[in-house]
Amino acid sequence: MKERDYSQYKGVWVLGEVRDGEIHPVSYELLAWGRGLADKLSVDLSTVIIGSNIKDKIKELIPRGADKVYVIDHPALEHFRVDPFSSILTALVEEYKPEILIASATTLGRTIMPVMAVKLDAGLTADCTGLDIDLEQRLLIQTRPAVGGNIMATIKTPILRPQMSTVRPKSKRPLPIDDSRKGEIIVKEFGGDSLNSRVKRLAFIKEKTIGAPIQDAEYIVAFGKGLKDVRHVEMMHELAGIFDGSLGASRIAIDLGWISYSHQVGLSGKTVSPKLYIAVGISGAVQHLAGMSSAETIVAINSDPEANIFGVADYGIVGDLFEVVPLLIKRLKEKAKEA
Repeated sequence: MKERDYSQYKGVWVLGEVRDGEIHPVSYELLAWGRGLADKLSVDLSTVIIGSNIKDKIKELIPRGADKVYVIDHPALEHFRVDPFSSILTALVEEYKPEILIASATTLGRTIMPVMAVKLDAGLTADCTGLDIDLEQRLLIQTRPAVGGNIMATIKTPILRPQMSTVRPKSKRPLPIDDSRKGEIIVKEFGGDSLNSRVKRLAFIKEKTIGAPIQDAEYIVAFGKGLKDVRHVEMMHELAGIFDGSLGASRIAIDLGWISYSHQVGLSGKTVSPKLYIAVGISGAVQHLAGMSSAETIVAINSDPEANIFGVADYGIVGDLFEVVPLLIKRLKEKAKEA
């Protein structure tokens, strides 16, 4: 392990993401996480943005909570490849020495952060659902599911720096835009070996899903084992289609093969935070609730009045889903015609 003076490490950093040439919303979620931590520690919050032709795309990062924005803009960085991205980020961490580094548990974050942990001889807690600060010890408190999601583990990194975590997308809402905030934009130049990669990008093929990817969807219709048979998934598709929604599912519906894993909501799937979440035939296991309870409005349809899902629902319908859902579809279609 490298010898370091850990007293020099100060500040909270988050790793922003660029997709299709635009700042991805997960970058703003990370700033919301980081802002709370930085305020408790009384330190600056910085975000790092790596990409191509992005210097004019970063204007919202400071109003969303950043004190400093480190920008690395180069044509060779248009697409994510772990070796140049990790080389650049490692160099920045070694130069500026943040005490905390957070990324999202996206494909990018889950790929680059383990590499960073090895390069920096640092610890990493992956897939966190909660972050806080132990002010007495000045340590990051990292909470994540363990033992198949049946318990929540609390983890600290007492001796290594930076303290590193990935957090689940959609587990925190972005902060409101505050145009009165002031901050600093720092453009860093990298070239030569730091841009080299052993990987050649051939193509990118998007996964075919029903509706938008659930982590990005504003309206979700999710179903569980109460649906009884894969034949009834089409009814869920019809309901979601009325408002251009996406389909979600409980773990058991995935395990039964009714829909692909990319639609799974919960601790072992994806965390979602849509405007509307309609849970059909889902009992409400704690693992599922952890993945959707931050939705703005939750509607639950279940025949069991004691189902856990009603504990988080804003509106609950106790009844046979095979009677309720067709009536709901009919009424929504009538309302759509009236509009």
